[in-house]
Order: sequence, then C-alpha cells, then structure tokens
Amino acid sequence: MSPLFSIKPEAVAVIDAADKQAILERLSQTFAASYGLDVGQVLDALEERERLGSTGFGRGVAIPHARISGLQRPVAALLKLPQPVDFASADGLPVDLVFGLLSPDNSGATHLHALAAISRLMRDERVHEALSDAPDAEALYGLLTNVTDRDAA
Repeated sequence: MSPLFSIKPEAVAVIDAADKQAILERLSQTFAASYGLDVGQVLDALEERERLGSTGFGRGVAIPHARISGLQRPVAALLKLPQPVDFASADGLPVDLVFGLLSPDNSGATHLHALAAISRLMRDERVHEALSDAPDAEALYGLLTNVTDRDAA
C-alpha cells in the first residue's frame, strides 16, 4: 500500500447516492466503520472543508479530505458511483469516483503529500479508466493495491 496513506478493503465500496450531501454522509460512514472513527466528527470535518470550496477534482473525480483528531496516519476510502452526481466540480462534470482522505489533525505536510499522491493517481489515465471500469469493490481495491504497491517500489 502507499507509504503516504493506508486503505482497507472495507473502505472501498460501490454506492448509490442522490447528491453531494449523500456522498459525504456515506463517505463518513465508510470511514467510521473502517477505521473506528466517530461518524459525526468525520462528517463535520468533511463538510467544513467542503464549505471552503468544492473538492470536486475534475474528470469525474472528487477528493473530499479533512484533518481530524484520533488518527495516527492518513487513511483513505474510495466510493464508486454507478450514476454520476453533481459535486460542483471546477470542470462542471458530475463525479463517479470519490476518493476520501483523512489525516491526523497535526499532520501538516503529511496530509498534503498524501493528497498529492491521490491526485497523481487519479490523473493517471490508465488508473482512472481501470477504476471507472471496475465492476465491484473487490476489483477496485485490487486495482488500488496493485497501483500503490507499484508506485511505492
């Protein structure tokens, strides 16, 4: 897995969501269940960051992120949406891949490096296409682990 963040198999899911708020709620629930975090604390942190400006990255990808207390290192979650949802992205395109990142509240540069690694990953055309084509959570997780292991080598 990436040396910059960790992701558990249970933090990868294919979900249906009606809107941006539903995505943030599901992402918070996924983080809470996967990493033993408080769902309310996660949702508050993600919503607070989103109020600063959309984390819609472009090309159908959103990267909601926040810093919260109680973590030892950055952790990630990936949600794939069969039906794209408007996320107020800069390019105006709806999102179908949501890559969440939570970092310790005092992580500073570590958070930025993890965010940059996710950004690079999602800009890679082959990775983006493979994730978009993945049929289920197991395939998504397998792709992520292969890519991040390759990049770490």
